[in-house]
Amino acid sequence: MVVKRLVNWLVLVPIAVAVIAFAVANRQWITVSFDPLNRVHPFATINMPLWALFFCGAFFGMFAGWLVAWIGQGKHRKAARAAKIELLRSQQQHERYRHEHPALPKPDALL
Repeated sequence: MVVKRLVNWLVLVPIAVAVIAFAVANRQWITVSFDPLNRVHPFATINMPLWALFFCGAFFGMFAGWLVAWIGQGKHRKAARAAKIELLRSQQQHERYRHEHPALPKPDALL
C-alpha cells in the first residue's frame, strides 16, 4: 500500500504539473473547423482555447477506450450471467431433491 501511494506521488504529481503548465501556456483561442472543403467560410466552427481542445481530445479518447473495453468484455459478462443462472437452477434442483428424499442425511450431519 505504501509503495502504491509512493508511485502515485512520484508519477501522477509530475504529470499533473505538466498538464497544468500546458493549460496555462496555451491560453490563446483557436478556431476549430469541421468543414474540410471550405477553408475560407467553413460550415461549422468552434472557437475555444487550445487547452480545451486538448482536454476534449483526451476525454474522447478515454471514453472511446472505455467503450471498446466494455464491448470487448461483453462475452465475459454473458458467461457470468449464464453461470449464475445455472447455479440457481442447480440449487433449486438440489432443494427439490432434498425435499423429495427426506431420509438422506443433511450435509452438516456428515461432519
